[in-house]
Amino acid sequence: MSKVLIILNDPPYGTERSFNGLRLAKALPGKDARVTVFLMADAVACAKAGQKVPQGYYNLELMVKAVARGGAVLLCGTCLDARGIGDAELIEGTRRSTLDELAEATLAADRVLVF
Repeated sequence: MSKVLIILNDPPYGTERSFNGLRLAKALPGKDARVTVFLMADAVACAKAGQKVPQGYYNLELMVKAVARGGAVLLCGTCLDARGIGDAELIEGTRRSTLDELAEATLAADRVLVF
């Protein structure tokens, strides 16, 4: 089984980079891969619970929940603090992490993809 680390940097809405990274993260477990997603910078907002989007628009909260059910979704704690997002506001199944944990996940991964 291949280990894939996907690092997202962009906000949940306004660009489609985080959306596309999460689409890939959802598809990989069906291809015999274990996925870890690390959210940094504005991408930490992808894991904020209670997102309300217009009808017919993609909802990254639902996508993050799907990825968390089959893999790990880690969030940069420094980035969360800088944006005033507390742990109680996060989607269930995601968790605060550190740069040290990202470094370990990077070294353990067979592939690292950055969006």
